[in-house]
Amino acid sequence: MKKFLFLILFLSVYFGHCQSNSNYIQADYFYGNILKQNPDAAVLLQGHPTGLFLSYNKRTFGEEAWQEHYNYPDFGYSIGYQDYKSSILGKLYSVYAHYNFYFTNKTSKNQLILRTGIGLAYNTNPYNKVTNNKNTAFGSTINSSTYFKLYFQRERILNNLGVNAGLTFIHASNSNIKSPNSGMNVWAVTLGVNYDLDATSQSKTYIPSPLDKYFKQPIKYNFAIRGGINESEIIGTGVKPFFVLSVYADKRLNRKSAIQFGADLYISPILKDYYELNLTIPHTNLKETSDFSRIGIFVGHELFINKISIETQLGFYAKYPFEYGGRVYETLGIKRYINSKWFASLRLKAHAADAETVELGVGIRL
Repeated sequence: MKKFLFLILFLSVYFGHCQSNSNYIQADYFYGNILKQNPDAAVLLQGHPTGLFLSYNKRTFGEEAWQEHYNYPDFGYSIGYQDYKSSILGKLYSVYAHYNFYFTNKTSKNQLILRTGIGLAYNTNPYNKVTNNKNTAFGSTINSSTYFKLYFQRERILNNLGVNAGLTFIHASNSNIKSPNSGMNVWAVTLGVNYDLDATSQSKTYIPSPLDKYFKQPIKYNFAIRGGINESEIIGTGVKPFFVLSVYADKRLNRKSAIQFGADLYISPILKDYYELNLTIPHTNLKETSDFSRIGIFVGHELFINKISIETQLGFYAKYPFEYGGRVYETLGIKRYINSKWFASLRLKAHAADAETVELGVGIRL
């Protein structure tokens, strides 16, 4: 905790002296509840989690044409400290990149803001077969983490100092790279302060976008190859690589959004291990198969934010050799367009709240 507070002080001084654009910092305290995802999680719930977030935010004023279409969002970085108040779960240290999206007019003194952040987290007390075998939430020290914060913000109440308060949702898991991996979800209330590092921020003007809001584009076809490593739900079965081939079409509805329809081919060696191990368990009712690939059909949406886009998809396995996780799956992904055609992607696939894979990939949009 002392190291975290030292880092807060260091970053505050650094950003205060080294940045020449319009920036501000925030510090938030939160107090919340762990969401009970399954009956086995009851042993993990020993108290109300608390923690701190420090964030650095850079305002936009329309320097890039896309910014006005999103009401001039902020971009920034966050660091977090979370105490689960559980001797089993330990503590979580995290770093994120985030966007702040404004629901109100940017010239208003009172703002309603949605923050979305994605990053990495370090858990201090992961699963250990001998010393901590009850921690089914974290199978590894390094995890992925996302958080969403809906909050009210008022700036410059006392000179450059303002206040902010709201609700936040924090998720952390290793995306099934190593079992166990039920992950942790926390809802919390937040209260904090903000400090404006730019004395001239109130006098700056917002630049209208030269781009027409109406946007038309023909159907585009996407081909992506993804892969990664993961482990089956059975602890100790071993980490193995997997591969995904995705083919889908998209149609732009406007400058921000596109709808998608396509298919995924999943080749997961861990399914064979899971299947063969379950055959040794009496009364296991798995149909006979020698093919462990799955094919899913999905519909989705892509939200375009400059060269970055966010994909959300809902799929159904048309080819499903045996029961594993459920036939319905969801994906949440980030794409970074390298140019007008090629992109790199990071995608999380889950069945309800149970993550199965985190996928790295490349693709082309024609």
